[in-house]
Amino acid sequence: MVAEFDMDRAVARVMEEASRTGEAAAARFERAGPVVGKAAAGGVSVEVAPGGLLTGLTLTRAALRGGSEAVASQILALSRRAERRAGDRMHQVLAPVLGAEAVEALGYSALGEDDPDFYDEEPVVL
Repeated sequence: MVAEFDMDRAVARVMEEASRTGEAAAARFERAGPVVGKAAAGGVSVEVAPGGLLTGLTLTRAALRGGSEAVASQILALSRRAERRAGDRMHQVLAPVLGAEAVEALGYSALGEDDPDFYDEEPVVL
């Protein structure tokens, strides 16, 4: 009887904590806006959601002049870069709520400024 009561209280505490965490995460997402990654180069611009789902693609006429194989290669490379950026953005939003280790366990990593995917172009070193 006592063990059952303790279990009920423990479950209630876990559910309350999960609810608070969910509310905190929802508030951070609302403040952050859309969590996407973007990358652009050579007349190709892509936008992806965390996990890599392509949500936007823009091609200029100049990009199309390179031929379909070149455009396809560019789209894939930029999509990978944008996916990493979306993961970084997800990490920024959720790490304060869940902790960095938990977010990384979900597959979202922070990008450092020395990471080549952090910038569209190489940073200028002064």
